[in-house]
Amino acid sequence: MADTFWADVDRHLVRYGGAFTHEIIDHAEGSFVFTEDGRRILDFTSGQMSAILGHGHPEIVETVRRQVGKLDHLFSGMLSRPVVDLARRLAETLPAPLEKALLLTTGAESNEAAVRMAKLVTGKHEIVSFARSWHGMTQAAASATYSAGRRGYGPAAPGNFAIPVPNAYRPDFTDASGELDWRRQLDFGFELIDAQSVGSLAAFLAEPILSSGGIIEPPPGYFAALAEKCRERGMLLILDEAQTGLCRTGNWYAFERDGVVPDILTLSKTLGAGLPLAAVLTSAEIEREAHDRGFLFFTTHVSDPLPAAVGNTVLDVLTRDRLDARALELGALLRRGLEEIASRHEVVGDIRGRGLLAGLELVVDRVTKRSSDELGARVTQRCLELGLHMNIVQLPGMGGVFRIAPPLTASEEEISLGVSILDQAIGDAVKLL
Repeated sequence: MADTFWADVDRHLVRYGGAFTHEIIDHAEGSFVFTEDGRRILDFTSGQMSAILGHGHPEIVETVRRQVGKLDHLFSGMLSRPVVDLARRLAETLPAPLEKALLLTTGAESNEAAVRMAKLVTGKHEIVSFARSWHGMTQAAASATYSAGRRGYGPAAPGNFAIPVPNAYRPDFTDASGELDWRRQLDFGFELIDAQSVGSLAAFLAEPILSSGGIIEPPPGYFAALAEKCRERGMLLILDEAQTGLCRTGNWYAFERDGVVPDILTLSKTLGAGLPLAAVLTSAEIEREAHDRGFLFFTTHVSDPLPAAVGNTVLDVLTRDRLDARALELGALLRRGLEEIASRHEVVGDIRGRGLLAGLELVVDRVTKRSSDELGARVTQRCLELGLHMNIVQLPGMGGVFRIAPPLTASEEEISLGVSILDQAIGDAVKLL
């Protein structure tokens, strides 16, 4: 049966990025996925960085069962209570003036809507983002994505620019002590933007922590300075919290650490806890201006009641169980475990991230920071053999970076188990170098 399955995969599935994990997944529960042949695999990626309440959370299951039998989908111009309730409740979790919500399906779609809104409101068309960014695979989102997928598809949307990423582990601008000089880097980046712009800068689209870019977290103060650069140029600041939003970093939103409030905020992944739900949030002023100019984002699944009901349940669980605090506690446990691994294995070059979004970068040499795709692939494969699913980012000029994002509902024992397996996998892989 397995041979037939993989033959059908080869014959009928479009390959859409990377290789398929060679396991047939039968079901999932909590922090684990289970294969058809009975293997239990600890999921250290929360699915696609989305299942923050784990797999098959009983309250999510009950919400889906109840809502799908009552009201699942509507004409896009019709409204239901779950949609309006979720919009109100999201606004209550956010600082002023973010009080208007548009409910959609995916992160790419929410970024598409945010960029479209920014262009309409400002009357401009140029979008700036980071050179290691990932914002989605639809046109505007893909045009603002620089970590992968740009070659071979023809022209991107006109007026898209990138600035360098403030990577403290691999700094390109340094001060006298050799540390990252992010202010000089940011100034330089915008000097280049100003030189290329035709005077139509609409927005900067950024992740508070660049996940697909290798779990790179800009230093404290960076986003305040970035917001000032935007204000000076009449640009809007759009923050994409697809992976960092809703308690994963220890705050409800990652931007809270920096004391910066974006003009537009996009959410996805974590909002639906694994189900397709996304949101765009902005101020009443921006929404009014967009509406007055004829803002159009009329899609098949905008304001659908079923995913909105799930989003309300997600907020219920996050609030009741104080999962922001839980992410801090488990994140500290995870960090200590990763630091112990680094003390035993010279191939661990850097540990970074916040809360339950952590990055561990592998290098062949800590001094030169030279990377090895082979090492990362071996560790990933050995983790899977030992019962741990890990995701590794491998980009030019960087080492292999493991993105570690367990569910916020994981137990301390599950975090320790994952760390233990990773420790063994690194040791086993190093022996083969």
